[in-house]
Amino acid sequence: MKHVAEHETVLLTVLEAMYPVTSMSKLRKMLTQGRVEVNQEVQHRAKHEIHPGDIIVILDHQKAIEQTPPPESKKKIDLDVLFEDDFLLVVNKAAHLLSIATDKLEMDTLHSRCVDYLRQHDADAWCFIVHRLDRETSGVMVFAKSKHTKNHLQEQFSEREVHRQYLALVEGTPQQQHGSINTWLMEDKFLNVKAVNSKHPKGKEAISHYRVIEANEVLALVEVEIETGRRHQIRMAMQYLGTPVVGDELHGAETNPHGRLMLHAHALEFLHPEHDDPVRFEAAPPRSFKV
Repeated sequence: MKHVAEHETVLLTVLEAMYPVTSMSKLRKMLTQGRVEVNQEVQHRAKHEIHPGDIIVILDHQKAIEQTPPPESKKKIDLDVLFEDDFLLVVNKAAHLLSIATDKLEMDTLHSRCVDYLRQHDADAWCFIVHRLDRETSGVMVFAKSKHTKNHLQEQFSEREVHRQYLALVEGTPQQQHGSINTWLMEDKFLNVKAVNSKHPKGKEAISHYRVIEANEVLALVEVEIETGRRHQIRMAMQYLGTPVVGDELHGAETNPHGRLMLHAHALEFLHPEHDDPVRFEAAPPRSFKV
């Protein structure tokens, strides 16, 4: 199918006009599959600028495959993408992977992988850190594709408007099946965290709500929703209950059968920065999160 542009616009708008009954996800899939040519060059970006006279051609599947470079020519990026649009990149972080480089300037981080992923289609692409997960924690993280989006999302985090749910495999079982933990935590210059009095000048409030999903005589799987995002907040909360997270020797755990901290960011819910509709993203926990 061929179309000659008559107005200044962007590529996705042209595709919508060419295929008015096709869903947005399918239009974006055309782009990611390399099926859209503009002036005889394959374009992947939804916001690629279109000018009057530009010729847009939609390739059939076979021709697109023939024109796509073999997989060996592309750098393979170990990244579990949950969702992507023009504003957000949502991924499932693996355990043992830093969210972003520290002062040691580590080369392989989740952020660097996300940038490499985006630059496969746009050499100038970038993404911005919105929040972080500890190296040992797995699960949902969202990155912003612009500073404006980053600021919008971080404002939601600071206003406690983001719903964050975690799954923790803990040693023992909390005495109550559900409850809330309200403590004050202080972080020193060495990133060590300890509980302090609410009147401590450097103390910050940490609010966590939990419920036991299932348990046996040794372990329990606990769902935790946090209102605040303090460093080690859930780990400290589970220690406070006398049921430390499996693998968390720093906070009293005595077992580490899986070689990792058994904490997983299961779900993240917020208002989309473009249209303000609520969106929710989930990442299933690894199979090791079993009781």
